[in-house]
Amino acid sequence: MKLTDEGRCAVTQFAVDCAERALPLFEAKAPTDTRPREAIEAARAYALGGQRTAQLRSCAWAAQKAAGEVGDPAAKAAARAAVGAAGAPYIHDLESPHQLNHVLGPAVSMAQARELATDDPALGDEEIRWAIEHASPLVRKVVRRWPARDPGRTRLSTLNHQLDKGLRD
Repeated sequence: MKLTDEGRCAVTQFAVDCAERALPLFEAKAPTDTRPREAIEAARAYALGGQRTAQLRSCAWAAQKAAGEVGDPAAKAAARAAVGAAGAPYIHDLESPHQLNHVLGPAVSMAQARELATDDPALGDEEIRWAIEHASPLVRKVVRRWPARDPGRTRLSTLNHQLDKGLRD
């Protein structure tokens, strides 16, 4: 399957939906920092038919900076979900496992944020299940174009594997 603009838009909308679920965790710790919200809004504009612009890329970098500046681990993961949403329009049509990270990253960061906020791994698993159920057939098709993720040994790699496997089933 060749990666199309339609596929990029579907993945970006999925990423936006995931990042929005985590955003309150960031905003609770940094209520005046709008960079992750702006990144999500820029990604949404692309998903709704906008263009990949320098502003979109700038919003992604700004959200990345916000993630680095916030001290709370859950807020940091929530900001990374926003970074992933703003980065999703830049997925390349390459045979590289790194590209799969652009699809999975926002949902995994959302799950990690929720888990870190409560210190309850069951909530991370719950968010992964939500993401799997929420993913469109086109997002699932895009995921299948790359090799499946290995389970790994860390909690983060476990969340990645759960999501990847669920989107392929």
